[in-house]
Amino acid sequence: MAEPPFTAGPYGAAGTAAPLSPPPPPPPLASPPFASGVAPNPAQAQPAGDAPEASTYPTSLEGIVRHAFLRQYSDVHLGVGEEPRFRSRGDIVRSGWPVTDPLTFRDWMREILDPAGFDRFQQQKDYDGSFAFDFVRVRANLLDSLLGPAMVLRLIPQQVATMAELELPSALAEILSRPKGLILVTGPSGSGKSTTLAALIDHINRSMKRHVITIEDPVEFLHQSGQSLIRQREVGLHTKELQTALRACLREDPDVIMVGEIRDRETLDIALQTSQTGQLVLGSLHTNSAVSTVERVVNMFPPQDQQSVRRSLAESLLAVVSQGLVKSLAGQRLGFFEILINTEASREYILKSELDPIEEIMARSGFAGMQTANQSLLRLVETGRVSPEEALSHSQRPGELSQALRGRF
Repeated sequence: MAEPPFTAGPYGAAGTAAPLSPPPPPPPLASPPFASGVAPNPAQAQPAGDAPEASTYPTSLEGIVRHAFLRQYSDVHLGVGEEPRFRSRGDIVRSGWPVTDPLTFRDWMREILDPAGFDRFQQQKDYDGSFAFDFVRVRANLLDSLLGPAMVLRLIPQQVATMAELELPSALAEILSRPKGLILVTGPSGSGKSTTLAALIDHINRSMKRHVITIEDPVEFLHQSGQSLIRQREVGLHTKELQTALRACLREDPDVIMVGEIRDRETLDIALQTSQTGQLVLGSLHTNSAVSTVERVVNMFPPQDQQSVRRSLAESLLAVVSQGLVKSLAGQRLGFFEILINTEASREYILKSELDPIEEIMARSGFAGMQTANQSLLRLVETGRVSPEEALSHSQRPGELSQALRGRF
């Protein structure tokens, strides 16, 4: 498939889809603890070099984020006692700017936190939320550390990448049309799971007449209702507890429910039950492969419940999309995907708790839309977008991939 038509690659500088063109302004954000309101989107960002300029530097948080946005950095790292840093194409780069003092950092916090949110961070020492400047949305995490308070801002594109741009297999489109079941998007932190989930929701919104409810912590990509009706809820703003909102969904006439991240057994249990009662449920987990996702789901429950969970999972699971990001020869970050589709053969092995044969099924079932991570990495090398060395460094089975590459490069 041809390279997606934007400069930063389908996952931008580090894991999020880059804008294709200036999108329309998003709707106003929710009420505190984060300030709200957005203005029309300015001109599209232009890429620049990897290192910020040390001679001049912005003094406001908005200016720092704008600096990152214009250079297509994916994250901003700020903290008391530290110089500002950025993540560029997967690497942390120094700014060369002055070390941040406590008063300056406090002013930066007040640009995105209202008084209640500020007090909450002072008390709890941790804070998650989202915020919109007039040119980009950010996901904000505040933390306390040995040197003092710090924050990490992840820049979120205002336009959602499509499944085609992410090169997701067409078989997933058919699975998204199913009336019920569970689809899990997995991978390590920063691997683009939110980008992929957003692309799946976007596909439903463009092509199906569904009622979609998302429960996120925090809301990242914004969706405007198209063919589907989409309602987005943020934990802490629109509901106090994720589990409460997930249970309440069943009384809200949904067709599709998206859980931003499944973090605990209770949430997973509700998601499994919901996917068996007539809804399509999408969620994400932190695992490193499709097969380990099945194992992780089962092991989140006590031993006496695991056989029952195995039956529920075999019945409700539709697909697992496990992904990672790899640096391309052009300096972009591209996604590689492992796809498990729960066919009858896969279902039998899940029930018997024999997971090793599932990867063999994935390797030989490309006709059904399945693939292993090594097959995805090999394709990126064969199309000249990723070096063999880079692909091998991201493979969980480098010996197998090395054998496939031998004699070709």
